[in-house]
Amino acid sequence: MPELRAAVVGAGRLGAFHARKYAAIEGVRLTHVADIDPERARALAAELGAAAAGGHRELIGKIDLASVAAPGVSHHAIASELMAAGIDVLVEKPMAATFDEARDLKEIARRTGRILQIGHLERFNPAVMRLRSIVAAPRFVECHRLAPFTERGVDVDVVLDLMVHDLDVIQCVTGASGVTALEALGVAVLTDQIDVANARIRFANGLIANLNASRVAPRRERKIRFFQPDAYISVDYEARRIQIYRKSPPAPGAAFPTISAEQIDLGDADPLRDEIAAFVASVRGRTPPPVTADDGLRVMELSERIRRAMESAAAG
Repeated sequence: MPELRAAVVGAGRLGAFHARKYAAIEGVRLTHVADIDPERARALAAELGAAAAGGHRELIGKIDLASVAAPGVSHHAIASELMAAGIDVLVEKPMAATFDEARDLKEIARRTGRILQIGHLERFNPAVMRLRSIVAAPRFVECHRLAPFTERGVDVDVVLDLMVHDLDVIQCVTGASGVTALEALGVAVLTDQIDVANARIRFANGLIANLNASRVAPRRERKIRFFQPDAYISVDYEARRIQIYRKSPPAPGAAFPTISAEQIDLGDADPLRDEIAAFVASVRGRTPPPVTADDGLRVMELSERIRRAMESAAAG
């Protein structure tokens, strides 16, 4: 099995995680770490026995695959040039800064025959993976994704920074598509971008989703709840815990249904390791990645509609 040469573009917190995962995968050699901050690139590269690069163009001709973990506004420029040079790419979320840029990335991947995987990490959360066998025709979904403020990710608004995770989970778990109504509100608190957002979406199949995202909250919370005719399902992404409350017919002589509770603890996992391993397997086998450009486009299109709705609401 030939060794694959890997690189990471962006040596910040997330890029460092990617780099360490590549360095630990058998059959893959992390050859380069690229960042516009030379000291940051050199420090991470030295830790992992790789070479430092000042930018993604220095990687061309030297690697087979790369993670793009630079700021979201640069994803299109970096990923497009890498794919055009014959390099397979894992693009961290958001896929791009705009829907048009994301659509262009898909077209470049198609034209060049490159693997393009989108970094929607929750797909590899064992709790989300288990949901596929539990969720059935939900009528309502509620999400809360809250985080204290950090300077990471502020090049884009909170929809592209945080809410995209839940938009992807909702669509991949429920199969919901086709938006028939959408309302959204957003507030800029600490940055010049929207930092707190709420969106209420009605899909063509009747499912209603209510999403809340904040990056200026006093505490972290990552939860999604599904309400369906026979059950209420609550997922704590971080604890990797699912709580299910099922409704059964009333007991003989009883007036109300019986409610039974079940808790599923999925235990330890490493979703990022699994995400990168899946990307490497896709590159080796030339098979579609588990999170495709089409998956990313669906999230980007919905994100853009939410942002337009927020702009309309702000304009009165």
